[in-house]
This record gives sequence, C-alpha cells and structure tokens, in this order.
Amino acid sequence: MITEEERAARSARARDAAVAAATDLGLDASGAAVVYDVFSVVVDLAPSPVVARVPVVTPRGTDSAGFQRTELAVSRWLAGRGEPTVVPSGLVPAEPVLRDGFAMTFWEKVDGVLPPDYEVVKRMPAVARLHSVLAEYPGEVGFFPGMQGYVDLAFDDLAGRADLLPAADLARARAEWAALSPAIASPEAFAGVFPGVPVQVVHGDAPYFNLIATADSVLYSDFEHVGLAPVEWDLAHTGAEAIAAYDAAAVDLGLRPVDPGALRAAERLRDLQAVACLALAPQLPLLVDGLASTVETWRGTEPWA
Repeated sequence: MITEEERAARSARARDAAVAAATDLGLDASGAAVVYDVFSVVVDLAPSPVVARVPVVTPRGTDSAGFQRTELAVSRWLAGRGEPTVVPSGLVPAEPVLRDGFAMTFWEKVDGVLPPDYEVVKRMPAVARLHSVLAEYPGEVGFFPGMQGYVDLAFDDLAGRADLLPAADLARARAEWAALSPAIASPEAFAGVFPGVPVQVVHGDAPYFNLIATADSVLYSDFEHVGLAPVEWDLAHTGAEAIAAYDAAAVDLGLRPVDPGALRAAERLRDLQAVACLALAPQLPLLVDGLASTVETWRGTEPWA
C-alpha cells in the first residue's frame, strides 16, 4: 500500500507537472494549488482561470489519453449545442498534454460553485435531458469503455490478495463476470441478450453525481467514461424513486422508459466494477473503506445466474 507520504509526494509531482505544462502553454500558474486529490489531482492554475485534471490512479491497461480525447470532444460538442457543460479551456489546445509521465487536460475554471447536493431523485430530469442530447452525438466512442480488459486484469491482480478480497468473493466475482461480460462484448452481443433495448452515447459515470451547481446554472461535468451503452448504465443503483423520476422526465423528452432486465444487469456489472476497483487500493488505500459497504451489499445478494 502506498503511504500517506508517498501519496502526498505523488500529488506534488502531479501539481508540478501541471504547472510546468501550463507555463509552457503560456499560462501564468504562479498561484497554483491542489484542490482535489483522489483518482485525479485537480490543480487550480491561479491566477489563470484554468483548472488542470491529472489522473494519478488508473487501472492497468487503461488508455488514459484516449479517454481524455473523447471526453474533450464530447464536452466541446455539448457546449457547442448550448448545453450547460464544464468546457475545455479556450486558452490552450483542447487535447491531452503529456508531461513528466502524466497525461492531463485543461478546463475552464467554474467560479461560485455551491456545496454539492446529491439528492438523486431531483437530479433525474437533468440526467434524462443529458441522455436526450447525447443520443445525437455524432462522434466515435467505445462500447462500455474500460470494462472489457480492465475487469479481467483487476481480478488477476486481486488473486492472492485476501487482504483486499477473500478468495471466495473473487471466485464468485469471476463467475459472475464470465456470465455477464459476453453481453457487453459488442453492441451486437448486447442486442442478442437484450432485444429491444437500444444503446446510445451515455455519460458512463453517475451523471447525477457529476453535476456542478452555481447560483446561475447546473453544469454537466466529468465525461471521462463516456461511451456507448444502454441508459441503464447511468442509472444503476439509484433506487426505485429515482427511476420513476427518470421515467417521468423521459416520457416528456420522447425517450423510452427504463428496462428492468437491463437495469438489473447494469447494477450487477456496476457491483463487479466496484469489486474490481479494489485492485487499485495499493495506489489509493482509501478505497478499502470506501468500497466496503458496496462489496458487503453485493456479497449479500444472490449470485448472478
């Protein structure tokens, strides 16, 4: 496990890399400060109105720069449509920048951010609205990006790590993944298992959580995992009340209601994604406690069949 001192040093290296890259791009980052440090180190490049996001904890085999390019493209497209979205900074090229071993992106700073309100039910209309717009995205995105390959590698890394996941849990997770993963191998495979459930471009990572509120607007953000999937992928484990709120908003927007079978599969896939995330605990020890309740809830469910 990485120590707290090692984590702090990693954060400082990411900050320094962001400052150096920003300076090379002509920005004044003399007042730069880290404002967030979990999977990514987020650096406020003050006095420039720019924020750098520097991933520091990434799954083995992940193409971070590829995900970043897609995120930048989707965010720019949404902003071009007039959607309230956190946008790439217009002061630097909208592309990933490599510096000192880090791949980073630069974003327009949002001022006046309000304390987060994670009331999921009341955020569902915004999620439905986002889906209605993303359904028209013309660019190329991956299918369930980050799942194929990542989960198998993560389970391999968890083998023999009973301190992170007991062997019996790992065996069950592997069996469930073997049963579910063929359905998300391709759009055609998904259609064969879930006929009548279309796929489209979706946010990919809890869009109801990744909303940034100011006094004047609510902004969509963090499209790092945007990809092609059923809308249920964005709605897993939100609860019956939230699903009802989403369905009500979806009807008004001409979208389909949530499919119970696809939702159930998406929720189990999210469970397995969380279990696999434990493989990152050596890089981010807080995941052990942070995922404990999720893993315990999954452990108490009936195995997927």
